[in-house]
Amino acid sequence: MNRMNTAGRLLALLLLALMVLSLAACGAKGGDKMDGMSNEPKNAEEAAAMHKDLLAQENAILSENTALWEKVFMAADKGMTMQEDGKNYGDFLLSTIESAKDQFTADELKLLQEEAEKIRDIENKLTMIEKKYPEAAQQSMDGTMSMPAGSDMTTPPDDGSMQKFPAFEGKDLDGNAVKSDELFSGNAVTVVNFWFTTCNPCVGELAELDALNKELTEKGGALIGVNTFTLDGDKAAISEAKDVLAKKGATYQNVYFASDGEAGKFTTNIFAYPTTYVVDRNGNIVGEPITGAVTEKKQAETLQKLIDQALAADMG
Repeated sequence: MNRMNTAGRLLALLLLALMVLSLAACGAKGGDKMDGMSNEPKNAEEAAAMHKDLLAQENAILSENTALWEKVFMAADKGMTMQEDGKNYGDFLLSTIESAKDQFTADELKLLQEEAEKIRDIENKLTMIEKKYPEAAQQSMDGTMSMPAGSDMTTPPDDGSMQKFPAFEGKDLDGNAVKSDELFSGNAVTVVNFWFTTCNPCVGELAELDALNKELTEKGGALIGVNTFTLDGDKAAISEAKDVLAKKGATYQNVYFASDGEAGKFTTNIFAYPTTYVVDRNGNIVGEPITGAVTEKKQAETLQKLIDQALAADMG
């Protein structure tokens, strides 16, 4: 099993944090379990249980002091650093906290550093389990981390139905009205790419995304971008985004919407950029989100498979 990319797992953790859970109880249990996690699991069953508990502990840490963590994430370089497999996410957090230390009081800085060190320890244990018991680790993540990508805060239904992309009514960067239900129903497949203007990997894939949009258009689909800086119609951000898109020759539609709406809240929970979703004609999310630039072979292949899946379903 390939190690689950830290950005992908973080996204799932943060979505999990927004669910209606008793996080206080989760956090209290986490402290007790941490001491008991020093021993290695004896079998796959123990490994899966331990892996699940560790993920819950990490979730509990990220779920507390959310305002402080948001500052950390906003200060982070949302580029490829967040998507490197094998890189301990705790180390990344500690480095980011250090670079943004002027934004925090002494007490806040101490708290964040201590919590990031806990995450580093948790990540080391997760890595150990994933190497020794890959199937058990995958079972743990499949069972607990396949979180709904929308903001209905509920676990996915058992009937096999798909998760809806959050609804929105917004505008494109030229001021034209855009409604998600009309957008998705009008396309056999819609690829939604989340990016922001100063993200190097995001900007680096714009030309390739434009080429993909042209291919999709021939098949009855489309690609749209969501520049997170432009939410709420920020005029300066819209101007900057349009300038970057023009320089890269990207002509596909980019949209924005209110930050306090369903789609806006969904967007604020994306901390790995770029992130790309595939949506079918009914507004359902197809597969898992793709983190990292689609200029990378792995991401490109995964994206194409999801597009083909959506197109095949539409024809069927």
